[in-house]
Amino acid sequence: NFNINETMKFYLFLTLPLTTAFTVPTAHTFTTPKSTVVSSLAAEPAGINGSSQPKKVIVLGGDGFCGWPTSLYLSDQGHDVVIVDNLSRRNIDVELGCDSLTPIQSPNVRVQAWKEVSGKDIKFVNLDIAKEYDLLVQLIKEEKPDSIVHFAEQRAAPYSMKTSKTKRYTVDNNVGGSNNLCCAVIDSEVDAHIVHLGTMGVYGYGTSGGEIPEGYIDVILPGGREANILHPAYPGSVYHATKCLDALLWQFYQKNDQLRITDLHQGIVWGTNTPQTVRDERLINRFDYDGDYGTVLNRFLMQGAMGVPLTVYGTGGQTRAFIHITDTARCIEIAINNPPKAGERVEIFNQVAETRRVRDVAKLVADKTGVEMNLLPNPRQEAAENELDVSNRKFCSLGLDPITLDEALFNEVTEVVQKYKHRCDPTKILPASFWNKKRAEECASLDPSSVKVKV
Repeated sequence: NFNINETMKFYLFLTLPLTTAFTVPTAHTFTTPKSTVVSSLAAEPAGINGSSQPKKVIVLGGDGFCGWPTSLYLSDQGHDVVIVDNLSRRNIDVELGCDSLTPIQSPNVRVQAWKEVSGKDIKFVNLDIAKEYDLLVQLIKEEKPDSIVHFAEQRAAPYSMKTSKTKRYTVDNNVGGSNNLCCAVIDSEVDAHIVHLGTMGVYGYGTSGGEIPEGYIDVILPGGREANILHPAYPGSVYHATKCLDALLWQFYQKNDQLRITDLHQGIVWGTNTPQTVRDERLINRFDYDGDYGTVLNRFLMQGAMGVPLTVYGTGGQTRAFIHITDTARCIEIAINNPPKAGERVEIFNQVAETRRVRDVAKLVADKTGVEMNLLPNPRQEAAENELDVSNRKFCSLGLDPITLDEALFNEVTEVVQKYKHRCDPTKILPASFWNKKRAEECASLDPSSVKVKV
């Protein structure tokens, strides 16, 4: 019988040479002008089933780092948006004693500000999808959405590894919420297309033996039988494990109940504002800089702007996929406009723009800001070095022109940091969550109080 633990021994049938990572030309890197943040998306395709028409969209987790700018973008494009959020991320700010660097307003102030600048309404509903199942079913029945975008998960790998409490919370919240969503769509009898924000981390890093395909991989089973299966899971944290469990739930509910589901395996998000969030100070997106929630490039840009040596973990040889926050919103709409038909298997996209080695990204920031790179003991249990080739053909074929790492966009983030640097707590910059006891012991010399910022 087929043994999933032997997946690394498969013969892989890849459609491109191993040196090819993307359909985006190499020359495109570092040449995207700042204006493309607003208009780099090509003409929108018609989509399946006439799906390019405006839709009713519920955005679960619409108050968060990715959910808020996506909600504004979808509203700006003419969709009728309902935000659902239990404000758990704001509560975690209180728990960790570390606010967003940017002063984010309450959901009610945010949606009122959007109404004032755009003339468009966004409804906000405070609801916990992992705990308030009956209210979720009732909401879906009342709103009758065409699409439900699912951001409503604890999104930080370090936080998910912090304590036994945060590990259990991450599993309960993420997996429970995803299961509730599927059940609620079934019980409501509304044919809503679920669009879930997953992560590239479900694949592991460099474990495929070549280019990572989009969700499904060709293999040879014992006896020479050919098959196309869901790519084997190889999570690197409890957070990543919940995304792998999500993927299995999507497969089951599609097969059993013919739910229409799209799973987006996203890279590391960078940037903070979008063409929508810059229209009013009250619309500003959150900016996390701490060791738990700050994404790697945003942390580097913040540290460089404040004169803090860049916190590179281990050798910095980890290769990761990146995507700008503006492209996150665009990709969500492309997925909404191109749903699978009833009965079709779960659609999976790799939502990435490019891959870069962490130390190379750090050098870009160091060269720009004049700060040094500081190689720290790695708090994570991961390979010191890895390669990463990723296919993103589907989004590119549907009109996405990805924004790549660009110094003009670095400037935008730096300007945000300079404006709000008085809100930074330097003691929150170093890593504060460790994957296991060995990692904690290796990082024991790190002193949060030693970090000094440039005034």
